Amino acid sequence: MASENYPFEIKVVELEGKEGLIKFPAFLRIGPKGYVLPEKFKHAATNIYNMEVRSSDVFVTSFPRSGTTWTQDMVWLIVSDLDYERALNIPLTERYAFLEFFSNFDDEMKKKLHDVNKDDKAKLKEFELLFKPGTEILETTPSPRFIKTHLPLSLMPRKALEAKVVYVARDPRDAIVSFYHLVNSMRFVNLDGDFKAFWNTVVNNIQPWTPYFDHVKEAWEKRDHPNMLFLFYEDMRKDLPSVVRRVSDFFGKEYNEEEIARLCDHLSFENFKKNPSVNYDLMKELGFMYADREFIRKGKSGGWRDYFDEEMTAEADKWIEENLRDTDLCFPSMQ
Repeated sequence: MASENYPFEIKVVELEGKEGLIKFPAFLRIGPKGYVLPEKFKHAATNIYNMEVRSSDVFVTSFPRSGTTWTQDMVWLIVSDLDYERALNIPLTERYAFLEFFSNFDDEMKKKLHDVNKDDKAKLKEFELLFKPGTEILETTPSPRFIKTHLPLSLMPRKALEAKVVYVARDPRDAIVSFYHLVNSMRFVNLDGDFKAFWNTVVNNIQPWTPYFDHVKEAWEKRDHPNMLFLFYEDMRKDLPSVVRRVSDFFGKEYNEEEIARLCDHLSFENFKKNPSVNYDLMKELGFMYADREFIRKGKSGGWRDYFDEEMTAEADKWIEENLRDTDLCFPSMQ
């Protein structure tokens, strides 16, 4: 139920038995758009929504697997005066607080992961930090605070746009393929069914963080707000220097061509994939991910074609057309 401190109705829904779904005991549907989140999010929703926001805060947000990690590192370096030494030595998971991360794991999953790390004090400390609510971590974080979230704008802190918000969007077909591979790389996360089944759960808005198009359109509608920067993953792939200049302007930073070229080299897919600070090696060490799976995968646009049959392609075309009919939002890959 909605309350004085939280304006959206929260409903617990049972989705077990649906093929292609990430297995959680139950999910939530939140607000008029029915955003889906794991049940544990109900313990964080109010604290996140009412979180105290500082004008110096930096939010990086997206639907999962839309180029979030790439954008995070770019934004952090631009805001931090290109401090490569710290960027390479401090993992992205420590440079950014992930607002709702802890709510993605139910108690059973958390216990299994705890047992994997119980004999290593250093790992146990890292593990406990990852499961600490993002709002608690941020209370003691000095400014500027860097914050990652996959929440749509309406479920983010209500005063988020008093700070800087960078939103990155990606062709949903590529994002969903990448999301599927991420889920399959996670230990203790059971996924019933193949990619086609997974795709159907996203299209039918029964996968966490869906509905996809409402998520993107909420940010798109605020793209002209002075504190919102809306980026497309495809533009980053096509012309990274141009995007770096846009991000620099957004944060009031000036870099010369040589500095921009060095940053683009640092962010190139080849270097990014090899960078232990961003490729979530910690998640493998702590047992979250299988050691032989890659967090940074192929990073290309249009790779969805390798996974879609004719029926899925036609369904995707219809789904995209229906959801873009009432908006001027247009993905670069669809122009």
